[in-house]
Amino acid sequence: MDGLFIRSIEQHIPLEMIYLNKNQEITQRKLIIKEVNDQYIRAYCLLRKQIRTFKRENILSIMPENHSKYLH
Repeated sequence: MDGLFIRSIEQHIPLEMIYLNKNQEITQRKLIIKEVNDQYIRAYCLLRKQIRTFKRENILSIMPENHSKYLH
């Protein structure tokens, strides 16, 4: 997972994330990672159009944005 985060930071590659939010709802986000630490990631959310902080433990899935096109 860290490799994807670093690539997103360095190359501004959008990632697609499935996330469990604080209300225990599953959300899907497209984002560009800005900062990573052991517990959180900070990223520009393309849906909300602002920087958001996400708990790493609540990330259910993360992949390069275009990767999902090949899953069908």
